[in-house]
Amino acid sequence: MIKRREFATLLGGAAAWPLAARAQQGGRMRRIGVLMTLAADDPESSLRVAAFSQGLQELGWSVGRNVRIDWRWAGADRERARTYAVELVALAPDVVLTSGLGVRAMLQATRIVPIVFAALNDPVGAGVVRSLARPGGNVTGFALAEYGFSTKWLELLKQIEPRLARVAVIRDPLGTGGPGYLGALQGVAPSLRVELNPIDATNANEIESAVTEFARQPNGGVIVPPSTAANAHRELILSLAAKQRLPVVYPNRRTSNGLLLKASGRIPNSWRSSATAWASGRSCSYFWQASIRGFPTLRFSTNCWMGGRYC
Repeated sequence: MIKRREFATLLGGAAAWPLAARAQQGGRMRRIGVLMTLAADDPESSLRVAAFSQGLQELGWSVGRNVRIDWRWAGADRERARTYAVELVALAPDVVLTSGLGVRAMLQATRIVPIVFAALNDPVGAGVVRSLARPGGNVTGFALAEYGFSTKWLELLKQIEPRLARVAVIRDPLGTGGPGYLGALQGVAPSLRVELNPIDATNANEIESAVTEFARQPNGGVIVPPSTAANAHRELILSLAAKQRLPVVYPNRRTSNGLLLKASGRIPNSWRSSATAWASGRSCSYFWQASIRGFPTLRFSTNCWMGGRYC
């Protein structure tokens, strides 16, 4: 779990928010809108909800006593996310928390209600904010690892499987990070003598068909950059990789099914820390000056490969 000192540091100039939150608990019931980009029954959803709730409780906020939370579950459906974003704005929340594709949906719905993203690829390149130091507008939050980090995924995959010659990159073609991660990987692939094969993670049928076709040739592996679509289809992707005996790098630490290598920040911790944005919903001078932060730690973990199977 993230420590209090790390928790206060994560939002830099907004470190005063927890104190502001405690100081302003009197008065009307406050309202938070949350647009989730996972299904309600997804195990990862439970982790993020618990982390966010814990962060609120640590700041003295209790659902039903001094704060109300309106949840919407869009999964990886962009149209549903836009519909729910409009619904949430109509409820007049003090602040909205979201991530991934939910950020664009919320910005299309409002340029006034403060928005905090718990995780987003390249917020500057996506045009969501002006800069990491001074995001401006009505949005701030946590940026995922910068694109250059993805070259480590390919290097580690090559070290683990020296015969590796082909890598499928399963990306979200409509996501903010798809082109950036692929571009970084393309920059290092020739030196490692690896051919990259982009696969668009648009729907389950296309993913299954593309991965199955890719696996017909030997010496392959899979890299899955962070995206809402990759997270929504993670069980399918990992099952396919295990079935086809493909070593895979995946961004989510809480995955299984024969995964070889996981490399990620701790996303539930960013949901916990996003609770500090609660104070920003009532103090826009703090909110508009709050810099975008990255994850404080990036972690690697591995499973082994023995006897033709993962262990």
